[in-house]
Amino acid sequence: MTTTSTSARPATAPRTIQIWSDLLCPFAHVAVHRLWRTRTELGLDDVVRFDHHVFPLELFDGPHPRRGTDTEAVGLGQIEPAAGFRVWSAADDLYPHTVLLAAEAVLAAKAQSLSAGEQLDRALRIGFWLHSRSISHRAVVLDLATGLDLDHARLTTDLDDGTFRRAVMDDFAVSQGDEITGSPHLFLPDGSAEHNPGITVHWEGPWAAGYPVVDHDRPEVFADLLVRAAGN
Repeated sequence: MTTTSTSARPATAPRTIQIWSDLLCPFAHVAVHRLWRTRTELGLDDVVRFDHHVFPLELFDGPHPRRGTDTEAVGLGQIEPAAGFRVWSAADDLYPHTVLLAAEAVLAAKAQSLSAGEQLDRALRIGFWLHSRSISHRAVVLDLATGLDLDHARLTTDLDDGTFRRAVMDDFAVSQGDEITGSPHLFLPDGSAEHNPGITVHWEGPWAAGYPVVDHDRPEVFADLLVRAAGN
């Protein structure tokens, strides 16, 4: 999946976990859910921030296939049902085969604050995975941003002006290098990194026709990641 890239990944800020992921990646949905939950359990909500970056699978592999996300949702929903996995239940023609605009919106929100970025990222993931919202559409993205702790008017203007479109492509350039293995890939301030934390998996049958089988799952690793991030 990766190719040679001369673009460097930005350094991870203190007390921050840098997250490279795709909004339609079910493994990323598990990781983000567990990060949010564990951060609260550890009392670190006001200590550790999440810095979202785009690992745009569709720019590597083409439009997102519904069968792939449906089968992965079934597989990963068994290990983390609290994340809220559902197979796509809205009309077939509303399925979001692209989420570049939604990714752009997360980067636009992040420019307001890391908190705004992580809130919108979370709302978009829940909107898609749990409620079958078509997060490729401008109106849906802005609706899911309503009520979050961000400047909605500024977000709307940034989306309409394409202010952060270049930032998406800059992240894609970094994603093509060797440092980022896939979605999700987490980087800590101490220089360490974890790809798909705690989970090892193999695919049973053809991709998008079979299903993923989780061989090992260790959700406890997220506590260690957050404590380490809090201490740096």
